[in-house]
Amino acid sequence: MRKYCLACDLKDDENLIKAYEDYHKDVWPEIKDSLKQAGILEMEIYRTGNRLFMIIHVDRDFSFEKKAELDFSNPIVQRWERLMSEFQKQIPWSGPDVKWVLMNMVFKFKI
Repeated sequence: MRKYCLACDLKDDENLIKAYEDYHKDVWPEIKDSLKQAGILEMEIYRTGNRLFMIIHVDRDFSFEKKAELDFSNPIVQRWERLMSEFQKQIPWSGPDVKWVLMNMVFKFKI
């Protein structure tokens, strides 16, 4: 199983941050289904301040290109993405229209 880590920023407003977290307490079932269809087996999102950190574990057929294609063709995912855009903002060094940025591993410890 492969693992990816990504980061995203939220708009620095405590009401928006609370609303974002509230939406994630009850993620729409269609969004969960779309994650499964893309090959995401497990997802966790953590927050510190207005910075989000996501860990995804994916199957061997997963690709970010495939996920983007599936997301683009799914109107409910597009609706969710528009809604999440009300809370999220781009990390300064990300590309245009990129909210979640893939992170590089800097250190690993394993026994």
